[in-house]
Amino acid sequence: MKWLRSVMGVLFFYFFTFLPLSGQSRDQQVRAHIDSALTARYYRIPYDTNYVVRPEGKLTLKVRLNQTGNDFHVKGTVNGIYSKADLKTSHKTTMSIGASYRGISASLSINPAKMSGAYKDYEFNLNYYSSRISLDFSYQRSETLAGDVDRENRGVQTMESGDLMLKVINLAGYYTFNHRRFSFPAAFNQSYIQRRSAGSWLAGISYQGGSIETTDELKKRNSNAPDVTIDVGHIGIGGGYGYNWVLGKRWLLHFSMLPTFVVYNRNKMTVNGADKEAKHMRFNMIFNERAAVVYHFSPRYFAGATLVMNNSVFDDDAVVVNQNKWRARVSVGMRL
Repeated sequence: MKWLRSVMGVLFFYFFTFLPLSGQSRDQQVRAHIDSALTARYYRIPYDTNYVVRPEGKLTLKVRLNQTGNDFHVKGTVNGIYSKADLKTSHKTTMSIGASYRGISASLSINPAKMSGAYKDYEFNLNYYSSRISLDFSYQRSETLAGDVDRENRGVQTMESGDLMLKVINLAGYYTFNHRRFSFPAAFNQSYIQRRSAGSWLAGISYQGGSIETTDELKKRNSNAPDVTIDVGHIGIGGGYGYNWVLGKRWLLHFSMLPTFVVYNRNKMTVNGADKEAKHMRFNMIFNERAAVVYHFSPRYFAGATLVMNNSVFDDDAVVVNQNKWRARVSVGMRL
């Protein structure tokens, strides 16, 4: 019977796959199979080895210092009253320790200010870099957004930490056309080594979305403060270019830019229940920029710094929303 043959086949495969050989235990056998599979995946060659190679060594260890920031510039007219806001979040600083085994990575981060209770914001960052596809994703929930709000004929009001709640998502995805000779990972996570200078055209998509709204804390501090909600959401598609400069045998410099054109938005400002909405289809831009420098002390030791930025330039007769999100990182590492 077919089902019996299938079961016998599975048992046969399991028995001979995990049967201890040459005195090895079953756990050793399993680890050997996993290591063999990861090694084959790690060293497969989807690239030109004259330009890009894998580093030697199974394990890479890193210590990193990260800092992020975000600022917003918003303008709009609701019920005939013109308002302008210039707002910034507190900078978030974290330290992390990371390990990568044959391209599989994990890290642990700590925020000293958050551990001491001085910083209550939350931020999640996900960065993925491969030969063809790269992705930068961040979600930020912040109560430290502060700055000045200028309302026509009503003066400038200072917004303090706790007066506003920010929830925002930033996403930038890249496709690398010259992936055989140009490597994003060489610049940003050192899972490859760029041997010769090379560049590539890029295609990508951007998204920025979220909201800013006044809190109950503001009402307690100022009972006359208006209820304000700013909804942000725009999607962009576009193309750009990136280049890796290899200087000598130790330095790698990277710069890339991906401008995208906003093809749809849902930006809206609401003040005391009255709202003003931007046109859904309007020509605007989101710029995604990356820069990096890597120095190899030797084949085993390296250090680097990276900068990733997302800047929107959204202009409309009803609502203007410009966001500038950035993340800076310094790291040192070793390969074993």
